Amino acid sequence: MELGTGFSFCGNQYRIQVSKTDYYLDLLFYNTKLRCYVVIELKNTPFKPEYAGKLNFYLSAVDDIMRHESDNPSIGIILCKEHDKLTAEYALKDINKPIGVSEYRLSDFVPEELIDTLPSAEDIEKRIKGNYELE
Repeated sequence: MELGTGFSFCGNQYRIQVSKTDYYLDLLFYNTKLRCYVVIELKNTPFKPEYAGKLNFYLSAVDDIMRHESDNPSIGIILCKEHDKLTAEYALKDINKPIGVSEYRLSDFVPEELIDTLPSAEDIEKRIKGNYELE
């Protein structure tokens, strides 16, 4: 919902194999309007320059393994706890693939239509303690 229209969810922890080694993309989408894959890496730490290299590797692999000749080059997004703009600019400066860095914000807001579908805190605690019968 937050990404906007045109996004098709391909998977989380999406496995790709490069040289007999498995790698897992945090989130993989295909955008039907842009006609390209979108790889999103989630980090619960402040931005580190090595995140850009890892995402660049993933984008190259997705483009080589999955992209159809009529698709546009893949786009990468790094969502992290916080980022320093200058550090991010230096990390991305000579990378030729489209990669963005942004901070995520946690929210207590839950859309009205979803409130009744989520378990209560008590239900979650019961489940954790081994009492799997949810009310």
